[in-house]
Amino acid sequence: MPNKEFDLVTLGEIMLRLSPPNYERMTRGDVFDKRAGGSELNVASGVSLLGLRTGIISRLPANPLGTFIKNRIRFEGVSDDFLIYDESEDARLGIYYYENGAAPRKPSIVYDRKNSSISRIKVDEIPESAYTSTRMFHTSGITLALSKNCLEATTYMIKKFKEGGAKVSFDCNYRANLWSEEDARTAIKNILPYVDVLFVSEETSRRMMQKTGTLEEIMKSYTVEYPISKVCTTQREVISPRKHNFTSTIYDADTDTFYSEKPYMDIDVIDRIGSGDAYCAGVLYGLLQYNDAQKALEYGNATSSVKNTIPGDLPASDLKEIDSIIKAHLSGKAGSELNR
Repeated sequence: MPNKEFDLVTLGEIMLRLSPPNYERMTRGDVFDKRAGGSELNVASGVSLLGLRTGIISRLPANPLGTFIKNRIRFEGVSDDFLIYDESEDARLGIYYYENGAAPRKPSIVYDRKNSSISRIKVDEIPESAYTSTRMFHTSGITLALSKNCLEATTYMIKKFKEGGAKVSFDCNYRANLWSEEDARTAIKNILPYVDVLFVSEETSRRMMQKTGTLEEIMKSYTVEYPISKVCTTQREVISPRKHNFTSTIYDADTDTFYSEKPYMDIDVIDRIGSGDAYCAGVLYGLLQYNDAQKALEYGNATSSVKNTIPGDLPASDLKEIDSIIKAHLSGKAGSELNR
């Protein structure tokens, strides 16, 4: 394969996240903490932090909010080469409001994203060179669900990146507030023949994808029905909003092997938003850097676990920190109390 400019390119909506600080309620707080977020940006940022070259395709309003997002993308080390700027009168950035929880109160989210600029993305806005620029392309069911136009454009781009020589990674990321199970199932089954790496939760497999059997049987079935080589499923035990246990399972169809490891226990959850995306980032890094499912599992579990401890959607852990976390986890020893 010829040299590619990027290791990973993602496609997805980038949003403005507003959160009342200090565990305040949305209904009472007078100020909001402003951050950038979005599933595919989170993934691109996580892989970039670990040392690989990433870029993102998205569509932003050509206004100060779009500039804020562009600056954040650059700060994360993600290329903005494929960003599209919407100069129309109805250009807008999707927003979501996130309220932290504390037992017994659960976290909550309110979305204000309808008709955001990316929902009108056009495939002719994407340069042809993008489709041959990367080793891997990643997107999610959220992007498919944003609008009929997004569904058609994303499906087209998945096929084009595949034709251009990229591996395709897809996170089902089913959101019931965006589309029905039936619509999601139809759309996702349409793109699975082009997917190499699939991220799907057990609940999504059983409910939306209507799978039955053991978890292992379900995961393996995707690789029997489609030319998928890796299936990744996370397992999170929620003890309280502030305390989780986490691990995952990866099935590698090439070696017919299931990979798992002991959970990360008693994670101090500061902010769980983006932890699933951080998992995707760790797994994709392990596959891109080592082509090794065991390494992918270890990086995925570590990056997801540590993201829970960081406020905001975006990860903030570099390769040195993740390697040290993996080393401590595999040894079963806590290590030094302080990094100094």
